[in-house]
Amino acid sequence: MDIVYVKNLRVKALIGIYAWERRIRQQVRIDLEMGWDNRIPAASDDIKHTLNYKEAAKKVATLVEQSEFQLVETLAETIAMTLLNDMQLPWVKVTLGKPSAVTNSDEVGVQIERSREDRHG
Repeated sequence: MDIVYVKNLRVKALIGIYAWERRIRQQVRIDLEMGWDNRIPAASDDIKHTLNYKEAAKKVATLVEQSEFQLVETLAETIAMTLLNDMQLPWVKVTLGKPSAVTNSDEVGVQIERSREDRHG
């Protein structure tokens, strides 16, 4: 499986469990790795056969900006399922980080991998 990726997408989100976190928007950092067969677009040299990474990034940014989840786990899962469904991906890996969420660290977060077989419903 080939991978199309977006690295270090930064989006402001309402995320967190503490009262102060529910009153502010915090930056989260997102890396996406999306499974795609790049042999077809490579052979055709036609953009219509590619995975539109700009569309995927915009879709994720909009989702994150509109979300109000408490847990990064929930947000990461929602991103993964949205991409699997909307972009018709066979596989996705989402890394979601909250910078400076833990004292003396650069970032904390989660990394998940999901495939079409993992979709619920």
